[in-house]
Amino acid sequence: MTHDPRFQTLLETAQQAYRETPAMTAFAPFPGDVTAQPVTPYHCPCSDVFQADIALASSAYRDLQDAIRAASPIVHWRETYRGTDIGRDFMDRFACYCIIGENAPFTSEAIRLFMVYMPAGLYYPWHHHPAEEIYMVISGNAVFRRQGHPDTQLFERDTSFHESNQPHAMETGTDPVLCLVAWRADFDTPPVLTR
Repeated sequence: MTHDPRFQTLLETAQQAYRETPAMTAFAPFPGDVTAQPVTPYHCPCSDVFQADIALASSAYRDLQDAIRAASPIVHWRETYRGTDIGRDFMDRFACYCIIGENAPFTSEAIRLFMVYMPAGLYYPWHHHPAEEIYMVISGNAVFRRQGHPDTQLFERDTSFHESNQPHAMETGTDPVLCLVAWRADFDTPPVLTR
């Protein structure tokens, strides 16, 4: 199997950022069982929005942001809420692909790792999932909402932990946001909108 070198750069920069962030390593150590796997690229309009967003400018994680962009044309973009009533505008602007996990360039039994991007002026409605989750802001900022906690605006290097099935939401204002997101346990149940 020939693995595109852009994937290796993506893994290395994600691993470095992950390991340099105490909240991430406390959530789950970066896995030692990561192996490459074939990927069938899948394109969504959200990919174009992400790649065209010149407002993203990371100082701490510039290499990771560049690697996420570089891999964009060859990854399998996710449509997590396809078939729901979340709306086409959200689907076309909310961007996510898996780095470690299903339809990703790498696999592991320990965690799932994603990139999540939202342009300025986008609301990610309340949702939940059994998997415990942590967001790490790579670039930009957003307001993070978690049931039982006050709304918090997070910036580069900040993290937000979501317990199993804890409803949470996000919203961007005048800036976009790019995040590295890890899941542990119960990988097979997708997020659902919280009613």
